[in-house]
Amino acid sequence: MRCTDMYQNSSSIGIVRARQDAASIFLAKVFNWMALGLGLTGLVAFFAAGSGITAAIVASPLFMMLIIAELGMVFFLSARIDKIQASTASGLFLGYSFLNGLTLSAIFLAYTSTSIAATFFITAGMFGAMAVYGLITKRDLSGFGSFLFMGLVGIIIASVVNIFLKSTGLYWVISLLGVFIFTALTAYDVQKIKTMGEKGILSQGEVAIKKGAIMGALTLYLDFINLFLMLLRFFGGSRN
Repeated sequence: MRCTDMYQNSSSIGIVRARQDAASIFLAKVFNWMALGLGLTGLVAFFAAGSGITAAIVASPLFMMLIIAELGMVFFLSARIDKIQASTASGLFLGYSFLNGLTLSAIFLAYTSTSIAATFFITAGMFGAMAVYGLITKRDLSGFGSFLFMGLVGIIIASVVNIFLKSTGLYWVISLLGVFIFTALTAYDVQKIKTMGEKGILSQGEVAIKKGAIMGALTLYLDFINLFLMLLRFFGGSRN
C-alpha cells in the first residue's frame, strides 16, 4: 500500500514538474518575442525623433494613417492567427512594432527624454512585478477577465468622448483607471499564457507554438505600451 502511495505521489510530482517545465519554455518564447517587439519599437522611436522624421509625420495626415494601419494589423492578426502562416504572423508583429515606433516617437516632442526614460523604468518595474505575481499566485485570475475587458472598453469610450469635451478632470480619471487596468491585465495575461503552456501547447507542433508565442507577445506588448503611456501622463516632464 505504501509503495503504491509513493508511486502515485512521485507520478503526480512528475506531472506537475512537466507542466511547469512546459509553461516555462512557452513563457520564455513569449517574452523573447515581446522583448524583440519592444526593442524594435524603442529603436525606431528614438531614431525617428532624432532625425526629424517625427515632426514631419505628426504634421501630416500620415500620422493618422499609421494609427489606422496599426489597428488594422492588430485586428487582422488576432482574427486570422489560425489561418495565416507563422512567418506571416511574425512579420505582422514586427511590422506593427515598427509602425508603433514611428507613432510613439511623437512622445519625444511632448516630453523630455529624461522623463521618458524614467517612466520606462517605472513601467518595467511595475510590469515585472505583476508578471511575477501572475506566475506565482495560486489564485485563479480568469474571473477578472470580463471585468477588465469592460474597464478597457470604458476607457476607450471615455477617451473618445473627452476628445470633444476636453475635460482635464476626466483626462486624469481615465489615466488613473488606465494604470490600474493595464497593471491588472499584465498579471491576468501572464497567468493565461502560463496556463496555455501547462495545457500542452508545446505538443501541438512548431507552427502552433510560434503562433501562440506571437499572440502572447502581442498581448503583453500592448499591456506594457499602454501602461507606459498612462504612467507617462503622470511622470512625463513636459517639453516647454
